[in-house]
Amino acid sequence: MKNLYDVQQLLKRFGIFIYTGHRMADLELMQDEVRTLYDSGLIDQQEFKMALLIIKANYQKFS
Repeated sequence: MKNLYDVQQLLKRFGIFIYTGHRMADLELMQDEVRTLYDSGLIDQQEFKMALLIIKANYQKFS
């Protein structure tokens, strides 16, 4: 996983599509969904950490 597109593809694997038209809101929703997937045991710790790192980097870029 290298960029936000990869995080979107991870979410898509579970039928989760996020697009609100507001980039910051999208990032917050993605973060919540990734946490939910991890808490449910559907993704491993490495995917979880990498996804959060990418989301946070994009959050800083757009804020």
